[in-house]
Amino acid sequence: MTDADRMTDGRLCHVVVVVGPTASGKSALALALAAGLGGEVVNGDAMQLYRGMDIGTAKTPPAGRGGVRHHLLDVLDVTESASVAAFQREARRAIDDCHSRGVTPVLTGGSSLYVRAVIDQLEFPGTDPAVRARWVAELDDRGAEALHGVLAERDPAAAAHILPSNGRRIVRALEVIELTGQPFIATMPAHESIYPHVTMIGLDVPRADLDVRLSARVDQMWESGLIDEVRALREVGLDDGDTAPRAIGYSQAVEQLDGRLSEAEAKTQTVRATKKFARRQDRLFRQDPRIHWVSDIEWVS
Repeated sequence: MTDADRMTDGRLCHVVVVVGPTASGKSALALALAAGLGGEVVNGDAMQLYRGMDIGTAKTPPAGRGGVRHHLLDVLDVTESASVAAFQREARRAIDDCHSRGVTPVLTGGSSLYVRAVIDQLEFPGTDPAVRARWVAELDDRGAEALHGVLAERDPAAAAHILPSNGRRIVRALEVIELTGQPFIATMPAHESIYPHVTMIGLDVPRADLDVRLSARVDQMWESGLIDEVRALREVGLDDGDTAPRAIGYSQAVEQLDGRLSEAEAKTQTVRATKKFARRQDRLFRQDPRIHWVSDIEWVS
């Protein structure tokens, strides 16, 4: 079969996407679908890109992958910065590789931005080192939450999409606003995929049930050795990274190790931050009319 034939064959150029908030069961569903379709999983979780960040990201261990190939897991050191543009390039390359072999890729992740960067016509505005440096200096001087307040004044829609703790994305949004004279959110494309055949599945979990799961997950993270994992990651440069040390759970574990938080306080703050993050994930995904929402119980049956 030629490349032209492959691109017009719906079966061979299909992309399946599994989305939903943290702890909704995305990884399990993506794995089940990939196994059933004879496909492969493409990771769309920014923090699962990092080597050694396993417990805090609920990364499926190799022994639990059922022989299904996974792409874009463990590809960055914790000292490296995760870039949406770089992720877009590598994820699309993985999808193209799957299609070239007649394999169905199953993309799964909890970030609307990362998922849409892969499947939609999302282009990234250029950068200006001087403008970027000025906003980075503001971030260092005033902190992420204060800068998030500036973003909220200039582009409320963008602020609603970006966590107040995500300094790098806040800086990028402010840079784009200054360079383009347009709201950062205006750079987001319509909900139209670059791939001809896309099936998007969202896992719908009642909020009360999800809250219980999130609290249990945080307890399990500590019981499974998150503190030891973070201690080992600090030995290979976690503190020097821009992205990895700010991950929910990891930043709190660092504060516990440094004596700024007790274990109980670290776990409480992680639960609170995770619940807030999950609500944001769900809200953003609900804006995509292509997603077919299913109960986390329904798909099992």
